Amino acid sequence: MAELTKELSQVKGDKPAVPGEDVAAPGKGNGTPNTGKSAPGTDGQVRPQPETPGKRPLDVPTGTPTVIVDDLHIVYRVYGAASESEKGNAVNALTRILKRQGRPQMKEVHAVKGVTFVAYHGDAIGIVGRNGSGKSTLLRAIAGLLPPHEGAVYTDGQPSLLGVNAALMRELTGERNIVLGCYAMGMTPAEVREKYQDIVDFSGIDEFVQLPMSTYSSGMGARLRFAISSAKTHDVLLIDEALATGDREFRKKSQERIRQIRESAGTVFLVAHDLRVIEETCNRVIWLHKGKIKMDGDPKEVLAAYNKG
Repeated sequence: MAELTKELSQVKGDKPAVPGEDVAAPGKGNGTPNTGKSAPGTDGQVRPQPETPGKRPLDVPTGTPTVIVDDLHIVYRVYGAASESEKGNAVNALTRILKRQGRPQMKEVHAVKGVTFVAYHGDAIGIVGRNGSGKSTLLRAIAGLLPPHEGAVYTDGQPSLLGVNAALMRELTGERNIVLGCYAMGMTPAEVREKYQDIVDFSGIDEFVQLPMSTYSSGMGARLRFAISSAKTHDVLLIDEALATGDREFRKKSQERIRQIRESAGTVFLVAHDLRVIEETCNRVIWLHKGKIKMDGDPKEVLAAYNKG
């Protein structure tokens, strides 16, 4: 705790950052800067320069694949309600042993059924579907939190899952959670100092940052979680209903932050029941129905079909 307090004081500015720390040297790169013009080759002929990565239209998924989901199946095993003969008491247990009966009846829930798709750098993919269609299960599988029953998930980089119930320590203040959350994402102390005030301003919690998170409303907690998670550019960011608890102003800021992540060559998956957020934020929508992909494509077309269905 003493080390955390020391780091916190540095983040808040009690200790100035070392000049030049974590600052990339200008002019470095692995080739000649692209000016958009032609340049002479070694044989004297003029050839066009290649396009600078990241300058293509965001709605054209021509980048490198970041997530490949190949015939994915996720199966849950749950136990049904026990009958009188299966209830957990000594007499019934002894009876099952004597009769060589197994455990109470188990039921398998096939939550995701043969889902296949490819996501690319710069994509913002909305996932829609009714409750129980497998949306959150799919995100958890992409994040590596659920093992596939069949099929596979391949990711380029480490996916980061952000949900309404994303874990922060309720007993600690907002500022300490900011420090811990940034460290957990692999940020350096200098990067935390640089991003700290931006996280506070973006979340809009203001002076509440000094209070324990147990005193926050659900909306304040969700805003702080999103602000922390989006402070770093992720290869793959998975957002599960994290925008549902924010007000109009925060949703607008969140959509702008997602666009910034896309422009930084990241990939965003967004699960939300507010279809306006999906349409305004995403360049692609996947419609899940009973664990299967029913439609995958342009947001307006998919959402129009979803509303009719």
